[in-house]
Amino acid sequence: MTTGNTPQSAEANKNITQVIYGLYAASLVVGITYLVAIILNYVKRDDVKGTFLESHFDWQIKTFWYSLLGWVIGAVTTFILIGFVILGLTLVWFIYRIAKGWLRLNEGQPV
Repeated sequence: MTTGNTPQSAEANKNITQVIYGLYAASLVVGITYLVAIILNYVKRDDVKGTFLESHFDWQIKTFWYSLLGWVIGAVTTFILIGFVILGLTLVWFIYRIAKGWLRLNEGQPV
């Protein structure tokens, strides 16, 4: 039974989007939530198609993949010291993306 556009499903979708932002934020302390968040993004993606939440899911998914790329490149290049700069920049960028997306969600706006 799908109830795509009911107020209850819209609220539930907004709540899961909040949870996913929270999981990404928590991943700064508890790394495994990073993977839980991306799995939820892909599992729930179809539920938000055609809503303003779709932009948040796209934002979150891109944040995951680009930050993962930054972490990997940073880790691989730490032996030449530039990796520490890359890791630091990736961290700042990751925090910015989570904060901006979460603020826009709380305003009821797409990212």
